[in-house]
Amino acid sequence: MVFFRSVSALSKLRSRLAQPSSLNGSVRWLQVQTCSDLDLHSQLKELIPEQQERLKKLKAECGKIQLGNITVDMVLGGMRGMTGLLWETSLLDPDEGIRFRGMSIPECQKVLPNATPGGEPLPEGLLWLLLTGKVPTKGQVDALSKELSTRATVPDHVYKAIDALPQSAHPMTQFATGVMALQVQSEFQKAYEKGIPKSKYWEPTYEDSLSLIAQVPVVAAYVYRRVYKNGQIIPKDDSLDYGANFSHMLGFDSPKMQELMRLYVTIHSDHEGGNVSAHTGHLVASALADPYLSFAAALNGLAGPLHGLANQEVLLWIKSVVDECGENISTEQLKDYVWKTLKSGKVVPGFGHGVLRKTDPRYMCQREFALKHLPDDPLFQLVSKLYEVVPPILTELGKVKNPWPNVDAHSGVLLNHFGLHEARYFTVLFGVSRSIGICSQVLTMSLTFFSLLPFRILFVFLNLSFFLRVHLNHYYYYFFSQLIWDRALGLPLERPKSVTMEWLENHCKKAAA
Repeated sequence: MVFFRSVSALSKLRSRLAQPSSLNGSVRWLQVQTCSDLDLHSQLKELIPEQQERLKKLKAECGKIQLGNITVDMVLGGMRGMTGLLWETSLLDPDEGIRFRGMSIPECQKVLPNATPGGEPLPEGLLWLLLTGKVPTKGQVDALSKELSTRATVPDHVYKAIDALPQSAHPMTQFATGVMALQVQSEFQKAYEKGIPKSKYWEPTYEDSLSLIAQVPVVAAYVYRRVYKNGQIIPKDDSLDYGANFSHMLGFDSPKMQELMRLYVTIHSDHEGGNVSAHTGHLVASALADPYLSFAAALNGLAGPLHGLANQEVLLWIKSVVDECGENISTEQLKDYVWKTLKSGKVVPGFGHGVLRKTDPRYMCQREFALKHLPDDPLFQLVSKLYEVVPPILTELGKVKNPWPNVDAHSGVLLNHFGLHEARYFTVLFGVSRSIGICSQVLTMSLTFFSLLPFRILFVFLNLSFFLRVHLNHYYYYFFSQLIWDRALGLPLERPKSVTMEWLENHCKKAAA
């Protein structure tokens, strides 16, 4: 453990140095762990105090430094581009894409443990990385996989709650209902009612988060088998890892589908804190809602057509292309169909992104998977043609900041190839993946601010400062990995300032005078 502490101290020292302007190059502070401790809880217990001190120091020394100006466009545009959240587990760069604890997707694929040599990373390894900031050993990942398996038993009342819904209810509705039904077992709620000290908030949050991460694949698989497979439920297999077991419970046991599920869960796990599902989970958790309540809220945000439901819309649109034009559609026919879609007032699903200004790296790693495992699939070949056809057309329109494909442009085609044809279910897979990112962040909130006096959050709004009071007993944040760290750091109740259009009009008149 002496070596581990020295590595942690080195990481802390490096984090204080000035950050370079570019994210290019190797990861600067991540270390491959060599200690023999396989227990994730013990690792967190050692890491949390130094991160608490780091946050307190950052607030004390830099709390009044402005991060930028807020414009009317940002206010009217859904707070787009405002820097206003702390999100430790991942960072989205407009040009480089998502980085998990500083690591790009290719870097994660290279260093995180896998089930087969040269295969996709195990989601359990990413969970460890998000929680600790350290690359785990294979032994640590295997131990975590076994722990998740022991937590994966779902109470009967959860199935009864789902069964009370019509079978025709959207799978996301059934999934969110099951998560809400799991909430009755919340250790955080029980501990809070007994008066647990704020300094201990992270521990029951950790218990809830790991149990929830373990149980959501079981609930999700139950929904799939109930809706599409006549209720023929497949029990979990404790010998399998997280992704492979999820694939197994859905009814897909081919090694390639298991590899796809490992990749899918890993790359969909987290995507910074400002997207709808992450922000929703973060916001609800900031009121000290337990991980079950926070994640259920996040799922309802994920179910929107402009967020997680987009992967469903992509496959349905691609199939509409095939239905009208056939699988062997020419490039010119495809261009005509894209223009037809746009002129009808619709969008081409799977293209564009609120932050990214290049092709989504999550799209590229799925494309590489397809080139390796299904290069001759007709729908994959159509997706490849769309990659050539759509960006120039969207660029020609002149209104699109990012004409490139995002993660949703590819995932449905891969799932469809291996037999998961039911597009309405795709967002549930997305939800299972996001449990890892959200729970990791929310634990962060429980750790540091419990020792601080009540404070104010400074918002610079059109050169006018607004001070929002935050009371001492309100501290938290985002999904599972992020939720755990939210609690650990004691992050505060989220409460931004809102204004009316009249206020904006009056302020702009004064500014112009």
